[in-house]
Amino acid sequence: MQLLRFLRILAVSLRFGLDEFAMSHGRLRFLRAPVRSLLFWRTLERPRGERLRMALETLGPIFVKFGQVLSTRRDLIPPDVADELVRLQDQVPPFPFEEVEAILKRVYTDYDDVFFSFEREPVASASVAQVHFAVLRGGKEVAVKVLRPGIGKTIERDVALLRVAAATIERFWADGKRLKPREVVDEFRKHLDVELDLMREAASASQLRRNFPESPLLSVPEVYWDYCATEVMVMQRMSGTPISQIARLREQGIDLKRLATAGVEIFFTQVFRDGFFHADMHPGNILVGPDGRYVALDFGIMGTLTDVDKSYLAQNFLAFFQRDYRRVAQAHVDAGWVPADTRVDEFESAIRAVCEPIFDKPLKEISFGKLLLRLFQTSRRFNVEIQPQLVLLQKTLLNIEGLGRELDPDLDLWKTAKPYLERWMSEQVGIAGLFANLRREAPYWSSMLPQLPRLLHSWLSSTDALDQQARVEDVTRKYRRANAMLIFAGLLLAGVTGALLVLLLR
Repeated sequence: MQLLRFLRILAVSLRFGLDEFAMSHGRLRFLRAPVRSLLFWRTLERPRGERLRMALETLGPIFVKFGQVLSTRRDLIPPDVADELVRLQDQVPPFPFEEVEAILKRVYTDYDDVFFSFEREPVASASVAQVHFAVLRGGKEVAVKVLRPGIGKTIERDVALLRVAAATIERFWADGKRLKPREVVDEFRKHLDVELDLMREAASASQLRRNFPESPLLSVPEVYWDYCATEVMVMQRMSGTPISQIARLREQGIDLKRLATAGVEIFFTQVFRDGFFHADMHPGNILVGPDGRYVALDFGIMGTLTDVDKSYLAQNFLAFFQRDYRRVAQAHVDAGWVPADTRVDEFESAIRAVCEPIFDKPLKEISFGKLLLRLFQTSRRFNVEIQPQLVLLQKTLLNIEGLGRELDPDLDLWKTAKPYLERWMSEQVGIAGLFANLRREAPYWSSMLPQLPRLLHSWLSSTDALDQQARVEDVTRKYRRANAMLIFAGLLLAGVTGALLVLLLR
């Protein structure tokens, strides 16, 4: 089955002339003439960007998503290709209303009891689902997202092929194990699982809305839980202008520079304040409301970060801003991203060689995407491991940079982000951070402390089944452990007392 899928990918690529992209590489140009002679029957009248878009649409949802990511990187791909790939954002061919109706009947039995009206033509059609406008019986205007029929099997087939490709890369390519391609594919699969369950997407939308209550920067639709199911999601209908329509935004008097800056602030707020971020922020998923606020749509791919991830990311960002390459290198070692025996001074020197030429330019001209590419090339010598949990973050940051530069070519991503990162670090480190952590942990400590005597007794009695001689031989060790436990309990009691004092003195 996977072989058939691979052959289909190859056939589609040749049909739409995608070999042109591969043959443009210097090492492969010698193959141009043989390939053209073998495919003499093929006529390529359409522009290359259109052919690429059509091929991605033909190959299915995973390939469409790949095209969506590419469309935001105008600094990395030719303008003619980017202009065509933008159409993948919300113009994937829709599936017939008869299939939509069949799903609604399966979910609601009689969907006329739920909806006063339901528009047959979708307002947006994406790779995994499409959206229709409707009006509930109570009069609320809603957007109804409906999952594509059979999409689960299609994705499973493509992911299986990706796993085979990842295993092949890991086995035969020198950098394969370091890049962890199989873990990256598994991480991607987890997020696709969320997209295939609209109840989980609805929960993500609800969480993001709670994180930004009455925000002057971001608006998130309300979810109507009574009408949601695995295959159908019903939410508040949002109005606005697609963020890609820059000319219309100017006509409406929207401040594009402020909009670009707000996008960066929203991103860093989600990442460092909440550890929960919208990870699919391409232009097809963003509107701009009449009041100039961002309107987020499509919550199928959300990313999460642990406190440890956030701390190391913030340290790395700030160190880059300050050109403190020693700190960058040390943070990678402390996080376990490079082997523990890595010489920090050598790693520091390599990072400096990459970054110094870039930082000699004005900050607004620095592309974070190109910087990542250079660092990636350098990291091979030091066996830097790819962190699967950060893949979505890297992708989203690249999307934000591409989108921000579209709105404001003079956007200084670094200058915009630096004050926010410094403020976050000051809140997490030092006395303020210590008191905040004590306040968070005090309830846990206060509930655990009364249990210590019982837990200690249980631990000391856990060897009752041992024979008498073993018990005698073990008594000294138990005594020492008991003393250690009592010392620990004393320290814990002191910590709890300090936490309670902090709470009382707030």
